[in-house]
Amino acid sequence: MNDQMAAALAAEEAAIYAYGTLGVKLTGTGDRTEARAAEAAHRARRDVLVTRLAALNASAAPAPAGYEIPFEITGRQSAVKLAIQVEDGVAQAWRAVLPVTDREDRAAALSALIDSAVRAARWRRLGSVTPVTLAWPGRP
Repeated sequence: MNDQMAAALAAEEAAIYAYGTLGVKLTGTGDRTEARAAEAAHRARRDVLVTRLAALNASAAPAPAGYEIPFEITGRQSAVKLAIQVEDGVAQAWRAVLPVTDREDRAAALSALIDSAVRAARWRRLGSVTPVTLAWPGRP
């Protein structure tokens, strides 16, 4: 369980970094509001996860100082594309936590997966990307 939770933590930290990078390329008020809310959600989820890992006496690798963005962010379209990719990746990380947890930890992982899937759907809608939803969010 600790490896999967550590991977989820790494995904949350990468999402925070990505939103800081893509947010500057968003021009519309709605886009910026969505990005700020997503970043805040990932920060909150990260903080809860750090606390939970500490309670389990588990350790995770420290977040790197920077991340490699998979493609150049040149404007709104590529920023939205990155937001979708980030949310899909976070959902994947949380999906891996589900089978190795139970009770409260599983409920938290499911909630995180759902939150990321909903954010990915919002970004797909804002970016006019179809399909807006995936049949199996978090599935590789």
